[in-house]
Amino acid sequence: DVQSLKQGVRLKISTHYDIESLEIGASIACSGICLTVVERGLKQEMTNWFTVEAWEEALRLTNLAQWTKGTFVNLERSLRMGDELGGHLVFGHIDGLAEIIEKKNEGDAVRFHLQAPERLTSFIVNKGSIALNGTS
Repeated sequence: DVQSLKQGVRLKISTHYDIESLEIGASIACSGICLTVVERGLKQEMTNWFTVEAWEEALRLTNLAQWTKGTFVNLERSLRMGDELGGHLVFGHIDGLAEIIEKKNEGDAVRFHLQAPERLTSFIVNKGSIALNGTS
């Protein structure tokens, strides 16, 4: 569910996560956007849910304002000290929204040509890590 707020939105997200282990105040990446759990519960159909709120900056720098009821969201819980790290760190602090310039199917893969906002291009390095919807 998506509910408009004065300067943001409130999102109720269904999940298969163990809702008892998801604390109020926990950070969770929702399609790469670091958001804070403000409410949690269990639907009658045995589907867990949690609620987050997103404000003006997150709406401006992401595609979150386009989400509607039924939008699929990539969810990732925060790592805990001692968890295995099988890659590199990706933070949910969003700097900008890229534009898809070209999309090519290449066998089982898809190659995207993206254009980053001009103000961010000097921070992008060859073989550096960039996350798109939380996936790097």
